[in-house]
Amino acid sequence: MLQQLADDPDSAMQELEQRAQNGDAVAQFLLGQACMEGRARTLDAGTGMAWFERSANGGLAVAMNMLGRCHELGQGTPVNHELAAVWYRKASDSGLDWGMYNLANLLATGRGVGRDEAAAYALYLQAAEAGHAKSMNLVGRCLEEGSGVAADPGAAPGWYLRSAQAGDFRGQASHASLLLAAGNIDEAVHWLQQALAHGSPSFLTQIRPQLAGSVHAAIRALVSDEN
Repeated sequence: MLQQLADDPDSAMQELEQRAQNGDAVAQFLLGQACMEGRARTLDAGTGMAWFERSANGGLAVAMNMLGRCHELGQGTPVNHELAAVWYRKASDSGLDWGMYNLANLLATGRGVGRDEAAAYALYLQAAEAGHAKSMNLVGRCLEEGSGVAADPGAAPGWYLRSAQAGDFRGQASHASLLLAAGNIDEAVHWLQQALAHGSPSFLTQIRPQLAGSVHAAIRALVSDEN
């Protein structure tokens, strides 16, 4: 269906809408995404969220997670961290790594649920062991800082490396930071280049001034052309 949407979007969207109306949970999820992204005939976020909800109630874990995101970010509905936590937990209990990660973020910050750093770490670890790159980075941070788990700075670098290799830009920056501290400038530059190439706008806004103020010319050069 995804390929069909790319090759013949008009006919594929008609088929998708029909399948969604007939109760196909995957089609409902894809139609919800299409509404959120402006690719469906109905473009508003509220309609997208409604399709996510129908799909989630049909048992699709990725839809449960996206419904949680709608409640967390206020997409198609007012912000409600309590409901976000409910749906992230359902996705997490269904074995979805993104559900584990998103629920852990709420637990770590006490949004919508009581703050519980130990429970957050346990979920990050579960998601990381399932291959979730962002969770790998946060397992490393928890171990480095002793957040929700006994501090073990020696175990953190391995998780940062795994996160970096799995493609998470924050993991790449974390790994590069340790390389810089160890004097491995060239390798740090490599991973920072990866992080800059794939980082979110908020991440780039945060990291560019730090790189520009580095004592290492090779690090400053990464952002010198942007000034």
